[in-house]
Amino acid sequence: MKRVAYIASECVPFIKTGGLADVVGTLPKKFNRSEYDVRIIIPNYMCLPEKYKKNMKYITHFHMDIGWKQQYVGVMYMEYEGVPVYFIDNEYYFNGFNIYGDVKWDIEKFCYFSKAALSILPSIGFRPDIVHCHDWQAGLVPVYLKTLFANNPFYQGIKSVMTIHNLQFQGKWDIKTIQEYSGLPSYLFTPDKLEMNKDASMLKGGLVYADKITTVSNTYAHEIQTPYFGEGLDGLLQARWQSLWGIVNGIDYDVFNPSKDEKIAAKYNTRTYKKGKAKNKLALQKELGLPEDENVYMMGIVSRLTDQKGLDLIDHIMNEVMTDGTQLVVLGTGDRRYEEMFKYYEGFHPAKLSANIYFSDELSHKIYAGCDAILVPSRFEPCGLTQLMALKYGSLPIVRETGGLKDTVEPYNEYDGTGTGFSFANYDARELLNTINYSKHIYFDDRPAWNNMVKRAMEQDYSWDKSAKLYEQLYNEI
Repeated sequence: MKRVAYIASECVPFIKTGGLADVVGTLPKKFNRSEYDVRIIIPNYMCLPEKYKKNMKYITHFHMDIGWKQQYVGVMYMEYEGVPVYFIDNEYYFNGFNIYGDVKWDIEKFCYFSKAALSILPSIGFRPDIVHCHDWQAGLVPVYLKTLFANNPFYQGIKSVMTIHNLQFQGKWDIKTIQEYSGLPSYLFTPDKLEMNKDASMLKGGLVYADKITTVSNTYAHEIQTPYFGEGLDGLLQARWQSLWGIVNGIDYDVFNPSKDEKIAAKYNTRTYKKGKAKNKLALQKELGLPEDENVYMMGIVSRLTDQKGLDLIDHIMNEVMTDGTQLVVLGTGDRRYEEMFKYYEGFHPAKLSANIYFSDELSHKIYAGCDAILVPSRFEPCGLTQLMALKYGSLPIVRETGGLKDTVEPYNEYDGTGTGFSFANYDARELLNTINYSKHIYFDDRPAWNNMVKRAMEQDYSWDKSAKLYEQLYNEI
């Protein structure tokens, strides 16, 4: 029996701000229970939904040195869908309505969390073979394991995996502060360890000390070894390339599946998608107040509205995209500049564009089911889940060839009739426009080819079961 502890700052269904939570909440359920004992450790935030809080059981509490002070560490427990979940309890750190906020405060909070996650293991009677740490918030776990905890017999031989979900976020602050909060010895704050441009990076610590590093797609694993995508860590990642794995995230086909989705107007599968998608399109148009016409070409954007997502490219070409016979539905929140941009264009093209500047899980399902294509022109994209959902619902993704987008969307080739979407290579507004126009041409002028592509897209398998097999290989190698 292999024992694995997942250590992370968020996890569905308890708390989620991004794709990290989906990985931590879904992957542990996919391992064979007779071979793997996988458990999850996350903070017990005050803002967790009450329905989960009231089902938690108190296990134990103790005090722990962190930096120069002593802190309370409580352990609450519940089993969720067969997976044991431990919640680290400390009101001083985990109060408030948001799980992230002021960076300096977050650094102190997750120094505490990283140390507490290891410290609770003896008292919960669980000695993992592997601790699987996610993003910078758990970045100090591999560091503690090889330094402050190294002489304790309980921890000897425990291996660590560090997963990068997005290299942009690194938990950086000045050395003095991180040393004080973490209680780590000063010899660790050198350029070959935690020091980075005169500051300290918690993620870098994890990448230096982990036994294996993974990231969320094969292409992204190569990209982050270059200066453009490497965020200052490309040299370290090149040096550790033999320990670096790229494993694409999956999606939960129990939740995202047009044949059993209760949130959409009409269910459909690979046999009934033509009628099904037409019904969903008309229902979506009606709900959003757009002219109801099943023959228009309808594109969707479901995204955080930030620079990373390539929205500045769309800004350059919006008026050329919104030609007759085209509609665009946008859902998401983010930078004010992009929120206002979509609102502005909606005023300009009220019959063609619906800008929904909020987030609604229900509306996102309706967009995947009702649209013909989904736009994901990202500047960089470690994995991306939008295109995986789009494929399952037969809404052809239009993507830039980067990270997970390149790994999961096969561009249409009209000569040999292959492909599951459309893609462009350079971060360039004209290339995006040409690709959109090409997709429209296939939609309007070669509908049989389009329909075959929709069917191929829906047949793709990006389930978590597939990813879990690769993680099993990784754990076996360790």
